[in-house]
Amino acid sequence: MSINRIVQFLVVADECKNAEDLTAELEKLLNHYQFDYYGIVRQPKPNENPMKLVLAGRWPERWPETYIAKKYVLIDPTVRYLGQAQRGFRWRDTISVFRGDPHRKRMERMMADSLRFGLEDGYIFPIHGRNGLLGNMTVGGKPVELSPVEMTLFEAVARKAFWRLMELRRQSGELESVSKVETRMTRREMEVLNYLADGLTSNDISRILKISNHTVDWYMNGIQDKLNAKNRQHVVALAFRLGLIT
Repeated sequence: MSINRIVQFLVVADECKNAEDLTAELEKLLNHYQFDYYGIVRQPKPNENPMKLVLAGRWPERWPETYIAKKYVLIDPTVRYLGQAQRGFRWRDTISVFRGDPHRKRMERMMADSLRFGLEDGYIFPIHGRNGLLGNMTVGGKPVELSPVEMTLFEAVARKAFWRLMELRRQSGELESVSKVETRMTRREMEVLNYLADGLTSNDISRILKISNHTVDWYMNGIQDKLNAKNRQHVVALAFRLGLIT
């Protein structure tokens, strides 16, 4: 346990004069803990490429391109779990949460791909604000065991690094507009959305809610329009990412 190293970063972070110095201090801490890769990312709005919202990071060569090309963001269990997480969590713990998910095989393929790139395991720490989920810090590579105390301290590191990077880049004011996406749903739309996330079809949902298939599809189209989603799969991915469903 290297609590002193973490505390040192939390103190030094406030003294950094630019984003480059802050990133260098963060990487010293992560190197000490033997995390090979990391990323500090702002929470994307619908249709935004999350890779363009990276505040700082270091990833295996070609992994970001592979992740985007194979559209893993739509089924990434860590991203989906992030939408409901209030505390930091471990990558490997998320796949079991979606044991019955219809996209389970794609999730497993993503995990197999990440292993080939040296991403064996890691942790994600969500950053929340008044508008909900604002971003996250993820760290990983070879498996590293963090104690409960270290998990709590790394949550503080994630918040400090995220907010300081936003301040140093003069972007902190933009966070107030992060959730100004039209995501207000009616009670019925939220019911449909949750059933959709559970993998149910229009026929299934119509039987449960005792409404016609046409009405279910009408709700689906309304939800898709509000989220600017391309299809139903995209609707579910965005809903998890925006924290609308858990």
